[in-house]
Amino acid sequence: MNTSRILVVDDEPDIIELISLYLERDGFDVHYTDNGEDAIRLAAELKPDLIILDIQLKNIDGIEVCQNIRASSEVPILFISCKSDDTDIIHGLTVGGDDYMTKPFSPSQLVARVKAHLRRQSVIDQSKAAVELEEVLVFDGLIIDIPARSVHVRDKEIALSTKEFDLLVQLAQAPNRAFSLDDLYTVVWGHESMGDTRTLMVHISNLRKKIEADPTNPLYIITVRGVGYKFCFKEGSPHVHR
Repeated sequence: MNTSRILVVDDEPDIIELISLYLERDGFDVHYTDNGEDAIRLAAELKPDLIILDIQLKNIDGIEVCQNIRASSEVPILFISCKSDDTDIIHGLTVGGDDYMTKPFSPSQLVARVKAHLRRQSVIDQSKAAVELEEVLVFDGLIIDIPARSVHVRDKEIALSTKEFDLLVQLAQAPNRAFSLDDLYTVVWGHESMGDTRTLMVHISNLRKKIEADPTNPLYIITVRGVGYKFCFKEGSPHVHR
């Protein structure tokens, strides 16, 4: 039986009931609330393994809830929202959301997405604990400490979200290799994109804003037209410290 704890936050009782039914059927320990204040409190008290968070809540919206949680936790956050809320979705991913699904959605697809995020988080946790995986990538002006999950740009530490860091590592470990959008999404998010790669593109945009001196003219993360992205490094292989 799955013992992972899931916190569901939505102000529509029918949505909460539907999500809870499918998650509990798969053995998840499900907790829920219909408001932002309780969501912040429960996230701190329960320490869930994943949070399903509606963007539009009545008192404190999902964006503010996410920002509050991100101040102290890297728990995966899966936003759910109406299809017309593209601006809100982009905002949600910018402040620390890992992924999103739009309403209406397939409950079984939501459960599959939850499982994929939990598997990915498990891999991250195991990597942190595995001494043999220790590796530091050193580029001109950029240091990526993989076991510490830290990044320094021009001698200044930069705070990255979980997905931003994972994307950077995936690209930087294979300098000058072009990755397709679908391949990057599958590796970092742990499931197929089903043709919707907006989540990935928003995270790349946020990552560039954090590590590039000029995000509009990037030095590290380059767009490969018609393919996807690559990490550009023109001075040979990076220095790797183990």
